[in-house]
Amino acid sequence: MLFDTHTHLDDARYNDDREAMIARAREAGVEAFVSIGCDLATSQAAVELADQYPFVYASVGVHPHEVKHIQDGWYNEFRRLAKRNNVVAWGEIGLDYHYNHSSPKDQRERFREQIQLARELTLPVIIHTREAQEDTVTILKEERASEIGGVFHCFSGDAWLAKEALDLGFYLSFSGILTFQNAAALREIAKQTPLDRVLIETDCPYLTPVPYRGKRNEPAYVFHVAQQLASIHGPALSLEQISRQTSDNAKRLFKIV
Repeated sequence: MLFDTHTHLDDARYNDDREAMIARAREAGVEAFVSIGCDLATSQAAVELADQYPFVYASVGVHPHEVKHIQDGWYNEFRRLAKRNNVVAWGEIGLDYHYNHSSPKDQRERFREQIQLARELTLPVIIHTREAQEDTVTILKEERASEIGGVFHCFSGDAWLAKEALDLGFYLSFSGILTFQNAAALREIAKQTPLDRVLIETDCPYLTPVPYRGKRNEPAYVFHVAQQLASIHGPALSLEQISRQTSDNAKRLFKIV
């Protein structure tokens, strides 16, 4: 009953075995996926994959790295795509001051615009934030993102960010980082997060969990994230309970019946 809430199934690294990779995930117990848009082309690709597989859902939006490429007409095309039944979220959007592939000013402006569009379309938002915690939270509050909700994907922030996100009504999604040896502080945050606000993801093909670090990530490996989460909670919670709870949470956030 696993739900991988953040994948990049359209990535070129899957071009040779995409169908087999999806089959492996299904055999590993992954019942559903969200394939994420990072610009117009990847958003279109995510929707096409969701059209092809009834257990794949899509998000649309522009990653902070890519916002400098937004052109006239993109938002209208996103509005059109977002009306599809298999589009369940807007994202991933946010701020990334580590690389600054797009200028911080452009990132902030486009982040606000995209939250406004998500509110217009009543879609939850999928948030990417790196070295931009304070600005991310400020903009989410000013743009009233709590009205639509969302998730901080691949959560790797500190306890302050976790509290702010939860206070906004958002979910925290944990990835393979949770299995890394140096992630003790993150595991403690995961332990303290209310179980009804936790999601799991791979962010594949990135951030491969232990024991597959160094290899291409794929959705089947979300099992290891769930396993780590169950381990964090000790004998009080089984892997089956964690899997069911995180799947139920994902369906609630993305309004999947």
